[in-house]
Amino acid sequence: MQGGDAMEPFLRVLFLGLVVIAIGAVGDARAQAPAPAPIEGNIFSVTYVEVMPTSKADAVTLLKRYREATRKEGGNLRCEVVQRIDQPHQFAILEIWKDQKAFEAHGKGASSMETREKIAVIRNAPTDERVHVALSIGPFDAASVRDAIYVATHVDVIPPRKDDGVAALKRLGDESRRGAGNLRFEVVQQTNRPNHFTVVEMWKDAKAVEAHSMAAATREFRDKLATMTGALYDERMYKAVD
Repeated sequence: MQGGDAMEPFLRVLFLGLVVIAIGAVGDARAQAPAPAPIEGNIFSVTYVEVMPTSKADAVTLLKRYREATRKEGGNLRCEVVQRIDQPHQFAILEIWKDQKAFEAHGKGASSMETREKIAVIRNAPTDERVHVALSIGPFDAASVRDAIYVATHVDVIPPRKDDGVAALKRLGDESRRGAGNLRFEVVQQTNRPNHFTVVEMWKDAKAVEAHSMAAATREFRDKLATMTGALYDERMYKAVD
């Protein structure tokens, strides 16, 4: 009995230690769990902004202020501002909203209206906003890397080939998210013109973008698209505005 009594404190310590390890493992698993996937009803907005080349610094200030205000609004899931690499007076605003109601409320908000008014003074062309729903999307909170390259591409297929375009884009999305250096690959479909799509990509660096352009899945997609496209393949490269 004395030997058993002596073992009891040791067993209690051992048990408590195992409990702590188990709790830690659960916490690590939760921390490493993938971000939630998009749900039906999310709105994806891509807005193209082109200002006078002499006003690009003013545009950066305005758009950064807009971005920070938007991120604080209810229903906003993401807001990013990116600047075109070869045309630095051109920008894109990439947003995701919980639903149509949140998106519409944002459009009527003070920050949105003020930004539109100030951009109108320095713009080189009308602001172009495209509203979409998800077609082929990975987790929202994909990893981010400093100096990552963003690629935004407008894809337009002729109406009779819409379903073929959808199938080809879904396959491209599935294959591209497996590519080395890919951080995000999202294909979204316009709400008012379902034969029009936007592909938003994020890659670790320029080398990864180049490798993707030569990948078999990319070349196969471009070959298929050539038979059903309704416009030039409009691919633009950006970097995030800090």
